[in-house]
Amino acid sequence: MLAVESKAATSDSTDSPDTNPTRSWNQIVEQVNPFLQAVNERLIQQANDFDPKIVPYAQSALNGSGKHLRPTLVALAGSAVGKTGDAQVTVAVIIEMVHLATLVHDDVMDEAQIRRGQLTIAANWGNEIAVLFGDCLFAQALKLASSFPTTEVCRAVAMATNTVCTGEILQTQHRRNFELSRREYFRVIEMKTAELFTLSCDLAAFLGNASAKQRAALRQFGAAFGTAYQVYDDCVDLFGSETAAGKSLGTDLAKGKLTWPVLLAWERASAADRENLESLIQNWQPQNLSAVNELLARYETFEPSLKVIAKYLEKSRQALKILPESSGRSGLFGLADFLAQQTASLTVSI
Repeated sequence: MLAVESKAATSDSTDSPDTNPTRSWNQIVEQVNPFLQAVNERLIQQANDFDPKIVPYAQSALNGSGKHLRPTLVALAGSAVGKTGDAQVTVAVIIEMVHLATLVHDDVMDEAQIRRGQLTIAANWGNEIAVLFGDCLFAQALKLASSFPTTEVCRAVAMATNTVCTGEILQTQHRRNFELSRREYFRVIEMKTAELFTLSCDLAAFLGNASAKQRAALRQFGAAFGTAYQVYDDCVDLFGSETAAGKSLGTDLAKGKLTWPVLLAWERASAADRENLESLIQNWQPQNLSAVNELLARYETFEPSLKVIAKYLEKSRQALKILPESSGRSGLFGLADFLAQQTASLTVSI
Protein backbone atom coordinates (compact mmCIF):
# COMPACT_ATOMS: atom_id res chain seq x y z
CA MET A 1 0.00 0.00 0.00
CA LEU A 2 1.35 3.46 0.76
CA ALA A 3 4.95 3.43 1.88
CA VAL A 4 6.45 5.09 4.95
CA GLU A 5 5.83 8.77 5.64
CA SER A 6 8.55 11.21 4.73
CA LYS A 7 9.23 14.74 3.54
CA ALA A 8 6.99 17.43 2.12
CA ALA A 9 4.77 17.13 -0.91
CA THR A 10 5.62 18.30 -4.38
CA SER A 11 5.24 21.98 -5.08
CA ASP A 12 2.32 21.47 -7.49
CA SER A 13 -0.58 21.78 -5.05
CA THR A 14 -3.79 23.62 -4.48
CA ASP A 15 -4.14 26.71 -2.33
CA SER A 16 -7.17 25.26 -0.56
CA PRO A 17 -7.28 25.67 3.24
CA ASP A 18 -7.83 21.89 3.37
CA THR A 19 -4.32 21.30 2.11
CA ASN A 20 -1.74 20.21 4.68
CA PRO A 21 1.26 18.51 3.08
CA THR A 22 2.57 17.05 6.34
CA ARG A 23 -0.46 15.11 7.51
CA SER A 24 0.29 11.52 8.50
CA TRP A 25 -1.78 8.51 7.47
CA ASN A 26 -3.07 8.11 11.02
CA GLN A 27 -4.23 11.73 11.09
CA ILE A 28 -6.12 11.25 7.82
CA VAL A 29 -7.97 8.10 8.90
CA GLU A 30 -8.49 9.03 12.55
CA GLN A 31 -11.91 10.51 11.86
CA VAL A 32 -13.08 7.38 10.00
CA ASN A 33 -11.58 4.73 12.31
CA PRO A 34 -15.02 3.67 13.63
CA PHE A 35 -16.18 3.22 10.04
CA LEU A 36 -13.11 1.14 9.15
CA GLN A 37 -13.59 -0.96 12.28
CA ALA A 38 -17.15 -1.67 11.18
CA VAL A 39 -15.83 -2.70 7.76
CA ASN A 40 -13.31 -5.06 9.37
CA GLU A 41 -16.01 -6.65 11.51
CA ARG A 42 -18.27 -7.11 8.49
CA LEU A 43 -15.43 -8.66 6.49
CA ILE A 44 -14.88 -11.21 9.26
CA GLN A 45 -18.60 -11.93 9.20
CA GLN A 46 -18.48 -12.41 5.44
CA ALA A 47 -15.60 -14.88 5.83
CA ASN A 48 -17.67 -16.98 8.20
CA ASP A 49 -20.62 -16.96 5.78
CA PHE A 50 -18.77 -19.17 3.29
CA ASP A 51 -19.12 -22.95 3.25
CA PRO A 52 -17.28 -24.34 6.32
CA LYS A 53 -14.80 -26.18 4.08
CA ILE A 54 -13.53 -22.93 2.55
CA VAL A 55 -13.76 -20.65 5.58
CA PRO A 56 -9.96 -20.94 6.12
CA TYR A 57 -9.36 -19.44 2.66
CA ALA A 58 -11.85 -16.66 3.36
CA GLN A 59 -10.33 -15.90 6.75
CA SER A 60 -6.90 -15.68 5.13
CA ALA A 61 -8.11 -13.25 2.46
CA LEU A 62 -10.51 -11.19 4.61
CA ASN A 63 -8.27 -10.83 7.63
CA GLY A 64 -8.49 -7.05 7.92
CA SER A 65 -4.80 -6.43 7.18
CA GLY A 66 -3.76 -3.53 5.00
CA LYS A 67 -4.81 0.11 5.17
CA HIS A 68 -8.19 -0.38 3.44
CA LEU A 69 -7.67 2.56 1.12
CA ARG A 70 -10.90 1.97 -0.80
CA PRO A 71 -13.09 1.76 2.33
CA THR A 72 -11.34 4.95 3.49
CA LEU A 73 -12.42 6.61 0.24
CA VAL A 74 -16.00 5.45 0.82
CA ALA A 75 -15.97 6.89 4.33
CA LEU A 76 -14.40 10.23 3.39
CA ALA A 77 -16.44 10.72 0.22
CA GLY A 78 -19.63 9.88 2.09
CA SER A 79 -18.90 12.33 4.88
CA ALA A 80 -17.97 14.99 2.29
CA VAL A 81 -21.61 15.13 1.16
CA GLY A 82 -23.44 14.07 4.31
CA LYS A 83 -23.35 11.33 6.90
CA THR A 84 -22.16 7.75 6.53
CA GLY A 85 -24.05 4.76 7.86
CA ASP A 86 -24.60 1.05 7.44
CA ALA A 87 -25.23 1.35 3.69
CA GLN A 88 -21.81 2.87 3.10
CA VAL A 89 -20.19 0.23 5.31
CA THR A 90 -21.81 -2.48 3.17
CA VAL A 91 -20.60 -0.82 -0.03
CA ALA A 92 -17.08 -0.57 1.40
CA VAL A 93 -17.14 -4.29 2.21
CA ILE A 94 -18.35 -5.11 -1.31
CA ILE A 95 -15.62 -3.07 -2.97
CA GLU A 96 -12.95 -4.46 -0.66
CA MET A 97 -14.02 -8.02 -1.52
CA VAL A 98 -13.81 -7.24 -5.24
CA HIS A 99 -10.35 -5.76 -4.68
CA LEU A 100 -9.21 -8.77 -2.65
CA ALA A 101 -10.52 -11.11 -5.34
CA THR A 102 -8.30 -9.38 -7.89
CA LEU A 103 -5.32 -9.74 -5.53
CA VAL A 104 -5.96 -13.46 -5.12
CA HIS A 105 -5.93 -13.86 -8.90
CA ASP A 106 -2.92 -11.53 -9.29
CA ASP A 107 -0.92 -13.68 -6.89
CA VAL A 108 -1.62 -16.72 -9.08
CA MET A 109 -0.53 -14.94 -12.27
CA ASP A 110 2.53 -13.39 -10.61
CA GLU A 111 3.47 -16.57 -8.73
CA ALA A 112 3.62 -14.46 -5.56
CA GLN A 113 4.46 -16.22 -2.32
CA ILE A 114 3.84 -13.45 0.20
CA ARG A 115 1.02 -10.93 0.50
CA ARG A 116 0.92 -8.51 3.45
CA GLY A 117 3.41 -10.53 5.41
CA GLN A 118 1.76 -13.93 5.05
CA LEU A 119 1.60 -16.75 2.54
CA THR A 120 -0.74 -16.10 -0.35
CA ILE A 121 -3.70 -18.40 -0.87
CA ALA A 122 -1.97 -19.77 -3.98
CA ALA A 123 1.24 -20.48 -2.04
CA ASN A 124 -0.69 -22.02 0.85
CA TRP A 125 -3.34 -24.06 -0.95
CA GLY A 126 -2.37 -24.10 -4.62
CA ASN A 127 -3.32 -22.22 -7.77
CA GLU A 128 -6.53 -24.14 -8.47
CA ILE A 129 -7.98 -23.33 -5.05
CA ALA A 130 -6.84 -19.71 -5.35
CA VAL A 131 -8.50 -19.17 -8.74
CA LEU A 132 -11.76 -20.74 -7.61
CA PHE A 133 -11.77 -18.85 -4.33
CA GLY A 134 -11.14 -15.57 -6.14
CA ASP A 135 -14.24 -16.36 -8.18
CA CYS A 136 -16.13 -17.00 -4.93
CA LEU A 137 -15.12 -13.59 -3.62
CA PHE A 138 -16.42 -11.90 -6.77
CA ALA A 139 -19.69 -13.80 -6.45
CA GLN A 140 -20.02 -13.01 -2.75
CA ALA A 141 -19.49 -9.31 -3.45
CA LEU A 142 -22.25 -9.31 -6.09
CA LYS A 143 -24.54 -11.28 -3.79
CA LEU A 144 -24.10 -8.62 -1.11
CA ALA A 145 -24.62 -5.85 -3.66
CA SER A 146 -27.93 -7.41 -4.67
CA SER A 147 -29.21 -6.97 -1.10
CA PHE A 148 -29.75 -3.24 -1.70
CA PRO A 149 -33.34 -2.23 -2.50
CA THR A 150 -32.07 -0.41 -5.59
CA THR A 151 -30.40 -2.11 -8.55
CA GLU A 152 -28.02 0.85 -8.91
CA VAL A 153 -25.46 -0.59 -6.49
CA CYS A 154 -25.36 -4.08 -8.01
CA ARG A 155 -25.21 -2.66 -11.54
CA ALA A 156 -22.35 -0.29 -10.65
CA VAL A 157 -20.36 -3.04 -8.88
CA ALA A 158 -20.85 -5.48 -11.76
CA MET A 159 -19.79 -2.90 -14.34
CA ALA A 160 -16.75 -1.86 -12.31
CA THR A 161 -15.71 -5.49 -11.78
CA ASN A 162 -15.95 -6.08 -15.51
CA THR A 163 -13.83 -2.99 -16.16
CA VAL A 164 -11.15 -4.03 -13.65
CA CYS A 165 -10.88 -7.55 -15.09
CA THR A 166 -10.78 -6.18 -18.63
CA GLY A 167 -7.96 -3.85 -17.61
CA GLU A 168 -6.01 -6.78 -16.18
CA ILE A 169 -6.50 -8.73 -19.42
CA LEU A 170 -5.30 -5.78 -21.50
CA GLN A 171 -2.24 -5.37 -19.29
CA THR A 172 -1.45 -9.06 -19.72
CA GLN A 173 -1.82 -8.76 -23.49
CA HIS A 174 0.59 -5.81 -23.48
CA ARG A 175 3.39 -7.56 -21.58
CA ARG A 176 6.76 -6.74 -23.17
CA ASN A 177 5.02 -4.59 -25.79
CA PHE A 178 7.44 -1.67 -26.02
CA GLU A 179 5.28 0.11 -28.58
CA LEU A 180 2.46 0.51 -26.08
CA SER A 181 1.19 4.07 -26.49
CA ARG A 182 0.90 6.57 -23.66
CA ARG A 183 -2.86 6.66 -24.20
CA GLU A 184 -3.17 2.88 -23.92
CA TYR A 185 -0.97 2.74 -20.81
CA PHE A 186 -3.14 5.25 -18.97
CA ARG A 187 -6.32 3.57 -20.24
CA VAL A 188 -5.18 0.29 -18.71
CA ILE A 189 -4.32 1.72 -15.29
CA GLU A 190 -7.53 3.74 -15.21
CA MET A 191 -9.40 0.49 -15.76
CA LYS A 192 -7.50 -1.91 -13.52
CA THR A 193 -6.75 0.40 -10.59
CA ALA A 194 -8.57 3.73 -10.74
CA GLU A 195 -11.96 2.12 -11.45
CA LEU A 196 -12.45 0.85 -7.88
CA PHE A 197 -11.33 4.21 -6.49
CA THR A 198 -13.94 5.84 -8.70
CA LEU A 199 -16.59 3.33 -7.64
CA SER A 200 -15.82 3.94 -3.95
CA CYS A 201 -16.39 7.68 -4.30
CA ASP A 202 -19.35 7.32 -6.63
CA LEU A 203 -21.41 4.91 -4.51
CA ALA A 204 -20.62 6.83 -1.33
CA ALA A 205 -22.01 9.94 -3.01
CA PHE A 206 -25.03 8.07 -4.37
CA LEU A 207 -25.94 6.63 -0.97
CA GLY A 208 -25.42 10.04 0.62
CA ASN A 209 -27.97 11.62 -1.75
CA ALA A 210 -25.35 13.91 -3.23
CA SER A 211 -26.31 16.26 -6.03
CA ALA A 212 -25.40 15.29 -9.59
CA LYS A 213 -22.54 17.82 -9.58
CA GLN A 214 -21.19 16.55 -6.26
CA ARG A 215 -21.37 12.94 -7.40
CA ALA A 216 -19.56 13.79 -10.64
CA ALA A 217 -16.89 15.69 -8.69
CA LEU A 218 -16.26 12.75 -6.38
CA ARG A 219 -16.05 10.40 -9.34
CA GLN A 220 -13.48 12.71 -10.91
CA PHE A 221 -11.51 12.74 -7.66
CA GLY A 222 -11.51 8.93 -7.46
CA ALA A 223 -10.41 8.50 -11.07
CA ALA A 224 -7.58 11.05 -10.85
CA PHE A 225 -6.38 9.93 -7.42
CA GLY A 226 -6.48 6.27 -8.46
CA THR A 227 -4.44 6.99 -11.59
CA ALA A 228 -1.88 8.95 -9.57
CA TYR A 229 -1.70 6.09 -7.08
CA GLN A 230 -0.96 3.49 -9.78
CA VAL A 231 1.75 5.61 -11.42
CA TYR A 232 3.25 6.08 -7.95
CA ASP A 233 3.14 2.31 -7.38
CA ASP A 234 4.83 1.79 -10.76
CA CYS A 235 7.59 4.18 -9.69
CA VAL A 236 8.00 2.48 -6.32
CA ASP A 237 8.83 -0.74 -8.18
CA LEU A 238 11.84 0.99 -9.74
CA PHE A 239 12.96 3.92 -7.60
CA GLY A 240 14.07 3.89 -3.98
CA SER A 241 15.03 1.07 -1.65
CA GLU A 242 13.33 -2.23 -0.85
CA THR A 243 13.24 -1.26 2.82
CA ALA A 244 11.28 1.91 2.13
CA ALA A 245 9.09 0.25 -0.49
CA GLY A 246 8.27 -2.68 1.76
CA LYS A 247 8.62 -5.12 -1.13
CA SER A 248 11.10 -6.45 -3.67
CA LEU A 249 11.85 -4.06 -6.51
CA GLY A 250 11.55 -4.93 -10.20
CA THR A 251 8.59 -7.28 -9.77
CA ASP A 252 6.67 -5.63 -12.63
CA LEU A 253 9.60 -6.05 -14.99
CA ALA A 254 10.00 -9.67 -13.96
CA LYS A 255 6.54 -10.30 -15.42
CA GLY A 256 7.08 -8.12 -18.46
CA LYS A 257 4.78 -5.33 -17.23
CA LEU A 258 6.00 -2.13 -18.84
CA THR A 259 5.29 0.80 -16.56
CA TRP A 260 5.47 4.53 -17.21
CA PRO A 261 9.19 5.15 -16.46
CA VAL A 262 10.25 2.22 -18.67
CA LEU A 263 7.98 3.25 -21.55
CA LEU A 264 9.30 6.80 -21.30
CA ALA A 265 12.91 5.59 -21.39
CA TRP A 266 12.22 3.43 -24.44
CA GLU A 267 10.47 6.35 -26.15
CA ARG A 268 13.52 8.59 -25.61
CA ALA A 269 16.28 6.02 -26.12
CA SER A 270 18.63 5.54 -29.04
CA ALA A 271 18.17 2.47 -31.21
CA ALA A 272 21.02 0.69 -29.42
CA ASP A 273 19.66 1.46 -25.97
CA ARG A 274 16.16 0.43 -27.02
CA GLU A 275 17.56 -2.93 -28.05
CA ASN A 276 19.46 -3.19 -24.76
CA LEU A 277 16.38 -2.32 -22.70
CA GLU A 278 14.26 -4.83 -24.57
CA SER A 279 16.87 -7.54 -24.07
CA LEU A 280 17.16 -6.85 -20.34
CA ILE A 281 13.41 -7.26 -19.87
CA GLN A 282 12.88 -10.08 -22.36
CA ASN A 283 15.62 -12.07 -20.60
CA TRP A 284 14.88 -10.89 -17.10
CA GLN A 285 17.12 -11.67 -14.16
CA PRO A 286 16.96 -9.82 -10.80
CA GLN A 287 20.45 -8.42 -11.40
CA ASN A 288 19.17 -6.70 -14.55
CA LEU A 289 17.43 -4.05 -12.43
CA SER A 290 20.57 -1.97 -11.96
CA ALA A 291 21.18 -1.87 -15.71
CA VAL A 292 17.55 -0.87 -16.32
CA ASN A 293 17.85 1.88 -13.72
CA GLU A 294 20.98 3.18 -15.43
CA LEU A 295 18.99 3.54 -18.65
CA LEU A 296 16.12 5.21 -16.78
CA ALA A 297 18.61 7.71 -15.34
CA ARG A 298 20.37 8.26 -18.68
CA TYR A 299 17.08 9.28 -20.29
CA GLU A 300 15.94 11.31 -17.27
CA THR A 301 12.67 9.50 -16.58
CA PHE A 302 12.54 10.12 -12.84
CA GLU A 303 11.38 13.74 -12.67
CA PRO A 304 8.89 13.42 -15.56
CA SER A 305 7.33 10.41 -13.80
CA LEU A 306 6.89 12.40 -10.60
CA LYS A 307 5.36 15.25 -12.59
CA VAL A 308 2.73 12.89 -14.00
CA ILE A 309 1.74 11.90 -10.45
CA ALA A 310 1.63 15.56 -9.43
CA LYS A 311 -0.57 16.37 -12.44
CA TYR A 312 -3.17 13.78 -11.53
CA LEU A 313 -3.08 14.73 -7.87
CA GLU A 314 -3.73 18.34 -8.77
CA LYS A 315 -6.61 17.20 -10.97
CA SER A 316 -8.03 15.28 -8.00
CA ARG A 317 -7.76 18.37 -5.77
CA GLN A 318 -9.45 20.59 -8.32
CA ALA A 319 -12.40 18.21 -8.47
CA LEU A 320 -13.03 18.69 -4.75
CA LYS A 321 -13.37 22.47 -4.90
CA ILE A 322 -17.10 22.45 -5.60
CA LEU A 323 -17.81 20.45 -2.44
CA PRO A 324 -18.79 22.23 0.78
CA GLU A 325 -16.16 22.45 3.50
CA SER A 326 -16.31 19.38 5.74
CA SER A 327 -14.10 16.89 7.51
CA GLY A 328 -14.67 14.47 4.65
CA ARG A 329 -13.51 16.96 2.03
CA SER A 330 -10.50 17.79 4.19
CA GLY A 331 -9.71 14.09 4.48
CA LEU A 332 -9.79 13.64 0.71
CA PHE A 333 -7.42 16.57 0.30
CA GLY A 334 -5.30 14.86 2.93
CA LEU A 335 -5.12 11.69 0.86
CA ALA A 336 -3.85 13.66 -2.13
CA ASP A 337 -1.31 15.48 0.05
CA PHE A 338 -0.15 12.22 1.60
CA LEU A 339 0.43 10.58 -1.78
CA ALA A 340 2.34 13.67 -2.90
CA GLN A 341 4.40 13.37 0.27
CA GLN A 342 5.14 9.72 -0.49
CA THR A 343 6.06 10.57 -4.06
CA ALA A 344 8.56 13.17 -2.83
CA SER A 345 10.30 10.47 -0.81
CA LEU A 346 11.20 8.42 -3.90
CA THR A 347 14.81 8.44 -5.04
CA VAL A 348 16.69 7.10 -8.03
CA SER A 349 18.23 3.73 -7.12
CA ILE A 350 21.35 3.13 -9.23
